[in-house]
Amino acid sequence: MKLQFKHQKFQADAAKAVVDVFTGQPYLTPTYMMDRGTGNFQFGMNEEEDFTGWRNHPLVPELSNRMILEQIQKIQRTYQITPSQKLEGEGYNLTIEMETGVGKTYTYIKTMFELNKHYGWSKFIVVVPSIAIREGVYKSFQVTQEHFAEEYGKKIRFFIYNSAQLTEIDRFASDSAINVMIINSQAFNARGKDARRIYMELDDFRSRRPIDIIAKTNPILIIDEPQSVEGKQTKERLREFHPLMTLRYSATHKDDSIYNMIYRLDAMEAYNKRLVKKIAVKGITESGSTATESYVYLQSINLSKADPTATIQFDYKGASGIRKVTKTVGIGFNLYDQSNGMEEYHNNFVVKSIDGRDDSVEFLNGIKIYAGDVIGRVSEEQLRRIQIRETILSHIERERQLYYKGIKVLSLFFIDEVAHYKQYDANGKPSNGIFAEMFEEEYRDIVENLQIGVGETEYFRYLASISAESTHAGYFSIDKKGKMINSKVGRKETTTDDVDAYDLIMKNKELLLDRDPKRSPVRFIFSHSALREGWDNPNVFQICTLKQSGSDVRKRQEVGRGLRLCVNQDGERQDANVLGNDVHNVNILTVIASESYDSFAKGLQSEIAETVADRPRAITADLFVGKVINDSDGREQVVDRDTAYAIMYDLTINRYIDKKGVLTDKYYEDKSNGILQIAEEVNDFAASIVELIDSVYNPRAMQPENARSNNVELRVNEEKFAMPEFQALWSKINAKSIYIVDFDIDELIRNAITSLDAKLRVAKIFFKIESGAMEEIKSKEALECGAAFTKETSAYGTQTRIPVNSSVKYDLVGKLVEETKLTRKDVIAILCGIKKTVFDQFKDNPEEFIIKAAALINEEKATAIIQHITYAALDEHYSMKVFTDSTIKGRLGVNAMKTKKHLYDYLVFDSTNERDFAIGLDMSTDVALYVKLPNGFYISTPVGNYNPDWAIAFYKGKVKHIYFVAETKGSMSSMQLRLIEESKIHCAREHFKAISSGSVVYDVVDSYQSLFNMVTR
Repeated sequence: MKLQFKHQKFQADAAKAVVDVFTGQPYLTPTYMMDRGTGNFQFGMNEEEDFTGWRNHPLVPELSNRMILEQIQKIQRTYQITPSQKLEGEGYNLTIEMETGVGKTYTYIKTMFELNKHYGWSKFIVVVPSIAIREGVYKSFQVTQEHFAEEYGKKIRFFIYNSAQLTEIDRFASDSAINVMIINSQAFNARGKDARRIYMELDDFRSRRPIDIIAKTNPILIIDEPQSVEGKQTKERLREFHPLMTLRYSATHKDDSIYNMIYRLDAMEAYNKRLVKKIAVKGITESGSTATESYVYLQSINLSKADPTATIQFDYKGASGIRKVTKTVGIGFNLYDQSNGMEEYHNNFVVKSIDGRDDSVEFLNGIKIYAGDVIGRVSEEQLRRIQIRETILSHIERERQLYYKGIKVLSLFFIDEVAHYKQYDANGKPSNGIFAEMFEEEYRDIVENLQIGVGETEYFRYLASISAESTHAGYFSIDKKGKMINSKVGRKETTTDDVDAYDLIMKNKELLLDRDPKRSPVRFIFSHSALREGWDNPNVFQICTLKQSGSDVRKRQEVGRGLRLCVNQDGERQDANVLGNDVHNVNILTVIASESYDSFAKGLQSEIAETVADRPRAITADLFVGKVINDSDGREQVVDRDTAYAIMYDLTINRYIDKKGVLTDKYYEDKSNGILQIAEEVNDFAASIVELIDSVYNPRAMQPENARSNNVELRVNEEKFAMPEFQALWSKINAKSIYIVDFDIDELIRNAITSLDAKLRVAKIFFKIESGAMEEIKSKEALECGAAFTKETSAYGTQTRIPVNSSVKYDLVGKLVEETKLTRKDVIAILCGIKKTVFDQFKDNPEEFIIKAAALINEEKATAIIQHITYAALDEHYSMKVFTDSTIKGRLGVNAMKTKKHLYDYLVFDSTNERDFAIGLDMSTDVALYVKLPNGFYISTPVGNYNPDWAIAFYKGKVKHIYFVAETKGSMSSMQLRLIEESKIHCAREHFKAISSGSVVYDVVDSYQSLFNMVTR
């Protein structure tokens, strides 16, 4: 497999931000440099002139520090970053913040090419904090080489600094092409012999110091993870490189070392832009204080059957001793009997109830446990076994969903001791460690008990072709005898420096993504906990840390290895451009934690909140004032205070913010539905305004999903799909149609004028006048909170006229064209025809005038449509794929229910009326099956696409016809909505007449009983 790389705007923006800082610097080739009088002969030079190589051309004198600062400030305003007051740090320092998993290394490689393209600079040094990150960076240069060569027509020569291979430094200096040296900070900042060599005059380097040759090139330093690199001593050492500039890249910069930040893509923005995976958490809660020594682990509640079942694990007394067994159980299951009479279950451990609403099981003895709960005696070993089992279960679930999309699923286990995975006897013969043994036992048990679903034959063949022994592998350091050994971690480090472990992982990165079981059967990876940094694989969908008790691992570090968006078998990144809104239905990283969901989620959110601490917490006018916004044509505008208050006003009246300025659910709903209303003054800049609004920290957006929650994803029931009743129904309704509206536009204009004259009444804007006096100020606090003022009187007045030349401009004709879909000519004719007194109301309240006028015109339009539309059938038909192309999700007990006769296994309903209607369909013996039609099935109408609600197939008997039923929405209460809905319903009737010659009956019902009365009439 070859990984494919795409041009992504945020990466290009980050590179451009760096380039734009130095606008005014001309393109200059590298400067020729030499040493004189060394007595050495090289490159055809005489003995008096020793050629050293090429260096980055310095900044031209015309490009002053003041100009650079002004350009930095302009870039900062563009990206809503607080402008720097001065050039911060020594020399030229720029900071770029990029969230883990979005391609930070790709971005700074692209930046190198851009700096070379614009200014000719060609010497770069990447400084990393560890061997892990060094190896990951080196791999990134390798896999992106062809991609960038296609874009820029040249390649980078890159190498890892090695004090024993000093000829590489000579090549670095003497080659005029783009050269990159990758070096870990320990190589020049430690006390060891190798670290000192960079500062020594070496005989094998012609009595020169390596650091001097490097420094003469005036390299551009790129610090990868500066918070881990730049200690006090390292900063001193970095000066000796004589950098032309220093660029710092990280997801988590330290506050005291952020110098001139020019681009930021933090955790919240990366998630909002769907550039990383969504995080889900499977927590495990130990409830050992439940006044019982009886071991019970509730794995899951299963809602795939007519009655819910539970999968539990408990102790079993066998012939050779006590072991753990896992069973799927129903109500009445007796643990005492099923455990072969173990006394720990003697006290009424009989399943009393299984509740899918809160994922719980209650026993007759009153003990109630929830999915993920473990009660009784739980050793650390058993907890690890549960984690391993849960990881395999999550893996299989995700794999079943993604197999037919051509995406290989990987799971990653982090462990602390190699002996837990692999052991060796005295002769060096390997055998499984305890975790590998647990894995193989649990994997076999789960796979052997899987129930094959309709259409899953190919996937089960895939599973059968991979053994439990071959599907896991360890990625550890190897000693000279080929044995896996623990990684060596220094006293102050958290990451190993063992190169061979990383070499093994990096070389196998693409192979791991290959789904062919003959080439790559490995799907589960065991690795050392110290390898958490520096490598990742885009198709890691589960991460499980089998850490020892008391191990302190930051949760963002734990999830960081799996945040990258996955790739398919062609190496194509499965991002929003490929998947659209499904990107976070496919890209989900599940963390199997050894703690409760609440505990893990709270800890993760707290860590994320730390990284976005400078984000505003509420919407205020100051959020907008002074910010640079852009329209779709790239024109810029700086938001002044009046415009900011206009934006705030619209956010308030649209109920997008509450009294404290916190964004409401309505904002997120309207944004999701693409119907956000932005202030008229900045309508052309709506995208920029939304970006500013979304910069406010929203803890809900970063809330990890509970992987054990009652979320369901609808799947088509293949048996119902194949039923002759459904096939007959589908063949009757799947034709598409075309409509013709033959109404008289002049008549519509006349009717609209009459309606506006008779019904358009716009309320005048009211304002409230209050007066008050300042009392004696007793404290600063009283003044700040307004307590020093006492209200005395209040009165209401009316503002009867808004001046036409006010700062608020309204495109009346344009807005009405947008709302009614009529031509500008027709809208102008209507406005010119209405009475002057009616039109004058526009000055009283422009917003309400537009809303109400559009509603009245649309009423007349809807009436005309009903009277003058005809439909004709097309040869084109909807495909069966309309039922499987889109993902439908819901929450059990909230807006989803288990069904018996629905085409899908569950139903997601929009109202209690729909839920009750579906219950009636499920209970009826006359209904063969039904389906709530997906949004992809619609009828075209002049007032918008119309998606009928239900298609129902009846058994032959009392019912003579197959009926197609649309339910009237209970929320359609206003006249305007009712008429438009009536117009759509009329169009649907005409559509079905045209495509079925009357064999399909379409009507509106409000309950199953009224439907039944209609079809048996």
